[in-house]
Amino acid sequence: MARMTEEEAFALDEKWTKTDPKIGANGTGFFARRKAALAAQEASPITVDKFTEDYLLTLAMASGKTPADIISEMVREKIAKHPA
Repeated sequence: MARMTEEEAFALDEKWTKTDPKIGANGTGFFARRKAALAAQEASPITVDKFTEDYLLTLAMASGKTPADIISEMVREKIAKHPA
């Protein structure tokens, strides 16, 4: 692995101590956009009836998993039983 010379280290230190980070306003920065994109990929609201909700919550509490995990397992089991 290449090592920095003392001169390169001082130049890099000066660059990062004297340069202000560019921050986007109102969630327009890199990390805010990335977080929003990841959340959009993972979140998908689905409406279910009260019986289904109660069933999922009961299974989730009994198994120590989230309702999303329970649904994901059910879908994967169904796909495994009936391949396309």
